[in-house]
Amino acid sequence: MAPILLLFFLSSLLIPSGTESLQPRPYLIQLQQIQHQQQKQQAFTSIFISQNGIDFLKNYLVGKAISSIVPLKLPIIERTAKIPFLGSVRMVLSNITIDNINVPSSFVKLGDTGVAVISSGTTCNLTMNWFYDYSTWVLPVDISDSGHASVQVEGMELGLTVGLQNQEGSLKLSLMDCGCYVRDIFINLEGGTSWLYQGMIDAFEDQIRSTVENTITKKLGEGILKLDSFMQALPKEIPVDDYASINVTFVNDPFLSNYSIAFDINGLFAARKKDPISIYYHQSLQPPISCIDSSKMLGISLDQAVFESASSLYYDANFMQWVVDKIPDQSLLNTAGWRFIIPQLYKKYPNNDMNLNVSLSSPPVIKILEHGIDATVYANLILDVLQEDQVIPVACISLVIGVSGSIKISGNKFGGNVQLNDFSLSLEWSKIGRLRLYLIQPVLWTIIQTVFLPYVNAHLGQGFPLPIVHGFTLQNAESVFSSSKITICGDVEVTA
Repeated sequence: MAPILLLFFLSSLLIPSGTESLQPRPYLIQLQQIQHQQQKQQAFTSIFISQNGIDFLKNYLVGKAISSIVPLKLPIIERTAKIPFLGSVRMVLSNITIDNINVPSSFVKLGDTGVAVISSGTTCNLTMNWFYDYSTWVLPVDISDSGHASVQVEGMELGLTVGLQNQEGSLKLSLMDCGCYVRDIFINLEGGTSWLYQGMIDAFEDQIRSTVENTITKKLGEGILKLDSFMQALPKEIPVDDYASINVTFVNDPFLSNYSIAFDINGLFAARKKDPISIYYHQSLQPPISCIDSSKMLGISLDQAVFESASSLYYDANFMQWVVDKIPDQSLLNTAGWRFIIPQLYKKYPNNDMNLNVSLSSPPVIKILEHGIDATVYANLILDVLQEDQVIPVACISLVIGVSGSIKISGNKFGGNVQLNDFSLSLEWSKIGRLRLYLIQPVLWTIIQTVFLPYVNAHLGQGFPLPIVHGFTLQNAESVFSSSKITICGDVEVTA
């Protein structure tokens, strides 16, 4: 029964009110309040649905919900009445089925902790079978007749109030109020001598009305419980790879405004199948941000701490260590290729093969700025000489590499690439004497450009998942940078 709740609960979140203010859309106010909440409850990713996103989801969910609720069976209605000269007459309405529902308009009000929605002017069509029998002292036989009927219900109003709260990292739904009211019913009998019994069947009008009202109200209540169970069962992490996942537990209660709805989630990277370590990243209240194109349906705001958590996670997992034994200029993996750059290396180990052992000395330092992403990488490069079955480290050079990055969104993943801005080097230690670093620097620049950056970009290009519900895909996405935050804005299409 969860689909019917997609009509009345999710539509309540997603259907705009009947009147629209001429004031600017309150993205800036909303995001500022979200950021204020993040100072109190460690939230590093915010998701907000704009007015156009609300309209899109409303149209999609209303159609899906109606198609899933009908046909809806109603209980059998039976009545016995005493009629002069006829005696006791038993009348039965069976196989009562709602075949069609039309919701032309609705009104929604978003509150601090929940949402109320009223659908007015709703109509529905019913079909049913009718039957009666009676016996009388006039004729010593039972008399019966049967047929079928169509029923038109008009002026139906549906009301639903649902509370939304964060409960231990999941979104808790609680039914606060629910009701259904039917204004008019028109019954048309067919079959048998239906013209003779139309007035008698009209006596069922009140019972049909109450049956429709009670059945729909009950289904709404059952649907809320099932939808709540579904929400509670949602996973609290999105797998990235075999080692990492993204923490998508809810933080704080949802934020509701007249124009949009927003959620805070943790959003940090964490090791899979391990208890997350409490890490308190620095956060400061930043100026509010918004999509450049306000018509975009969805916005996802990622704090700098999300990228810092990924950097720390993969560093701690020893993923930032490489032994390079193949490069485009393979001559640099033999001491002969260094004979004019480090003569003493070639003199001591003539024509020996080499490896380049690279490891980061700390997690990359990532800064999100208004023009893009900058990062500083601290690494150690050890020159290894291969001699028979031995690996002999001969020198260690410390590197400080400055790179800049850009974001690329593909479907429901965001990736990117980096480019080299500058780097500096210093000698940490050497077993072969002093090194002329000014000769080594252009060689390492080439190695960084042709080996390390393509390797890093290949991994970044695979992308990381965005917190988007399965069955929907982001399209026409754009990135908006601000100090310490990135907002990804886009439209949404249905893919399942």
